[in-house]
Amino acid sequence: MPNAAQAPDDDLLVEALATAKTIAVVGASPNEARTSHQIAVWLIEDTPLEVFLVNPAAGDMEILGHAFYDSIADLPTPPDIVDVFRRREYVEPIADDAIAADARVLWLQLGVVNDDAIQRARDAGLLGVQNRCIKVEYARLSDRIDAAREEGQS
Repeated sequence: MPNAAQAPDDDLLVEALATAKTIAVVGASPNEARTSHQIAVWLIEDTPLEVFLVNPAAGDMEILGHAFYDSIADLPTPPDIVDVFRRREYVEPIADDAIAADARVLWLQLGVVNDDAIQRARDAGLLGVQNRCIKVEYARLSDRIDAAREEGQS
């Protein structure tokens, strides 16, 4: 497992993305102009993942019929991936929540870097990814992800 400053290799990313069934988008925004909203829409429309939106400030709002949850602990099922759109100073409690929920991946979006949170997640056995956009990585590795999914279904 890489240390917090090191990015996981492509094989680990492919395995994580190909085997994931659920994802929590922490910091998803109901505001269509926000990147977190756009990525949530893409995840809902263009991936096989079950998407959970986490933002206690969103109240009763929805994105494409998906309600918002107040926290990771409130989700109806543990997320495989916790995708974080929050500033670095808010990430460590989210890492703790991801660990407590038995998530497999803590993914900090492009521009979000918190070595302590990533190391804590990795020490607990999660794959830790930071400063990377899940959509960009998914597109870059899509052929390998699709092949790994096919292999896993046979």
